[in-house]
Amino acid sequence: MAKRQTWLMTHSLIRRLVAAAVVLIAATLLAIQYTMTRYAAQVAGSPVADVVRMRVIELALGSAALACVVAILVSRSLTSRVSRLKRAAEGLLGAEARGAMEDSGDDLASLERSLSGVGQELRTLVSNLRFESARREAILVGMAEGVLAVDPDLRVTFCNRALLRAIGFRGEQYEGLGLLALVRDPGLYESIRSVLSTGTPAKLRFHLSANTPRTFEVQSRPVAMPSGRGVIAIFHDITDLERLEQVRKDFVANVSHELRTPLAGIIGYADTLLDGALEDVENRRRFVDIIRANAVRLGSIAADLLVLSELESGVESQEPEVVPVRGVLEAALLTVDAEARSREVNLIRSEMPEVYVSGSRLRLEQALLNLLANAIKFNRPGGEVRVNVSRSEDGRVAIEVADTGVGIPSEDLPRIFERFYRVDKARSRQVGGTGLGLSIVKHVVERMNGTVAVESQLGKGCTFTVLLPAAPSGLPATGSGAQSR
Repeated sequence: MAKRQTWLMTHSLIRRLVAAAVVLIAATLLAIQYTMTRYAAQVAGSPVADVVRMRVIELALGSAALACVVAILVSRSLTSRVSRLKRAAEGLLGAEARGAMEDSGDDLASLERSLSGVGQELRTLVSNLRFESARREAILVGMAEGVLAVDPDLRVTFCNRALLRAIGFRGEQYEGLGLLALVRDPGLYESIRSVLSTGTPAKLRFHLSANTPRTFEVQSRPVAMPSGRGVIAIFHDITDLERLEQVRKDFVANVSHELRTPLAGIIGYADTLLDGALEDVENRRRFVDIIRANAVRLGSIAADLLVLSELESGVESQEPEVVPVRGVLEAALLTVDAEARSREVNLIRSEMPEVYVSGSRLRLEQALLNLLANAIKFNRPGGEVRVNVSRSEDGRVAIEVADTGVGIPSEDLPRIFERFYRVDKARSRQVGGTGLGLSIVKHVVERMNGTVAVESQLGKGCTFTVLLPAAPSGLPATGSGAQSR
């Protein structure tokens, strides 16, 4: 039944045209027959042929006129239907089809309905594809990793902002550029070309020498494109990870070296004592003193490492407290007073105002002790260490520790807060430093939301300035200067 209806609908227009032609022919024949019958008696005795001929001509002309009228009507109908079909076809490209659809039940109406339905589906599909494309492009553009896509000719088709910034691209148009014109690295070029030819994903680590040297790990894989197989590459910036790995290696190497030196002294002098030096009355006490000094140095290194580990972990061991700066400084000065006298270094302090900071009293005292100890150790006999406390222009508490010692070369200033970094390694070991003091100072001050800076002139001394946010002076403080003693 459905097939029959489809067949009838498909051929309805043809049937209409055939029916119109049959009706026209039948009307013409009936008219001729009527004319011949009616006028047969009238033409008796006259030339019938002439009369019939004239009537046939008249009927033919009338039929032709009627055929023209029918043709014009059919043509207009078809033109209107074709226009609607044209609009429906244009709707396939995204434009909305306008005008009401006439349900005449013929094949053109069926085609028009089909095109309208397909157009609506295509518009929905194209809209979804545009949304997905915009979303994917937004994701790729906003990624922190660099993204690069090339076509089968190794020409760039896409590159996000992260990679453009990393390579220092200053042009306006990157699409269509050759891969080597955008990223001048032969290793990357060969890796992507290999992925393009073999279709096998690859991984590569390479160094990019742009304005700021960076290290990337690149993962490349093939991707289908309209023009053939292309390649998409993801650039993971591992510069910081590589730097941390190097710091870890340096730290392990430095710790091993720092532990090995006093251990070697302890083992060496212990073996000397065991080999008979216990009977050497003149030297055995000196050997034991050396062993003890190296053991103390090992203990200092272990203690500093524990403090540094706790500071770097970011875990607060106690709640912040209001700390009187003058009391902490007086306690620290009292602690280093004996060493200053033994090295003939004068400790000079200015009048200290009553100022308070928020944080850990113990940690602040450790930081100030390290600054004072360094100022004394790297000073000269008869030198000075000056301590000053004041308010900075922005209201913070400024603690200055200045010495008249050997100073620090300008090229070493950016690294003095690194763990185990020493300006003069021989002198540092001679005076017993662990190389962790300034690193502890930096971490303590930063944990208290402050900053530490240094100014130095080689041969004239250094000035370390610690700036800490001031705490309200009306709050109860942890202990006084007298209690600290």
